[in-house]
Amino acid sequence: MSAALIGGGAGILRCAQLAGCRVKAEPIVATAMNDQPQHATPPSAIRFEPGVPVITNVNWGGLKTLYIKEVRRFFKVQLQTIWAPAITTLLFLAIFTVATGGKTPVGIGGATVAFADFLAPGLIVMGMMQNAFANSSFSLLVGKIQGTIVDYLMPPLSVGELLSALTAGAVTRAVLVGLAIWVVMLFWPGVHLGVAHFWAIVWFGLMGSVMLALIGVLTSIWAEKFDHAAVVGNFIVAPLSLLSGTFYAIDRLAPAFQMFSRFNPFHYVISGFRYGFIGAADSPVVVGALGLLGLNLALAAICYAILKSGWKLRA
Repeated sequence: MSAALIGGGAGILRCAQLAGCRVKAEPIVATAMNDQPQHATPPSAIRFEPGVPVITNVNWGGLKTLYIKEVRRFFKVQLQTIWAPAITTLLFLAIFTVATGGKTPVGIGGATVAFADFLAPGLIVMGMMQNAFANSSFSLLVGKIQGTIVDYLMPPLSVGELLSALTAGAVTRAVLVGLAIWVVMLFWPGVHLGVAHFWAIVWFGLMGSVMLALIGVLTSIWAEKFDHAAVVGNFIVAPLSLLSGTFYAIDRLAPAFQMFSRFNPFHYVISGFRYGFIGAADSPVVVGALGLLGLNLALAAICYAILKSGWKLRA
């Protein structure tokens, strides 16, 4: 039957050529079962073999989507995540300036500034760091508790892209909180926030926010309930923030406490950030800038290794 079909096809083609018609000859392959033509390469919507990665470089679309998700998550409750921390920070400023008179001079780095001008930059960056930690320490933890951690693990995102989106979302919240505090302090009586070194404000604000964001990612991986995250926040982040020289110059401390402050990375963030506003610091600015960069690279490497291993994230 197949031979007859092929012969009939050749006869039709020959008749058409004799009649002067242009006919495009296409090979016809008949199957033995149903005598239907079969193409050499069947059409298909699948352009890649299974197991062959389609996204070979950075998944910018997925990275952007996760980042927007993280920003929308805290921005939906901005009254709690942005404005409430700003009000809390202003309460610190009001209490300490009223208690000290606000204009009591403070000696720092060979310069003398009013206490309100000394205090304000430290409060801004302290609020930024604490909120960066609060944001990143909540992301993966709530996914584990609610059973939606698969939303972070299943999309085609690499470990680096996942870590970058979580960190960028936390830094965005920190920047918004810092801007909210700074705008309100511009109208606060007795506070003068002039910019002396803009690069120091950007660098130390960014380094401090990234450092706490990475610590928050580690906390969200390790923690199994909100109490665990609260332990890190209350017994590690808060003490290091308050004992970092935000409310005092470390030159006034006893030698033992000065040594503790020298090993506290929060101190270098606050001292460098303050240097950007008043032009004076109680610690070496360059040493602090390079030390924070090295610390953040080390924290990023640790976060990357733990996320890649799936520790406490995958069954």
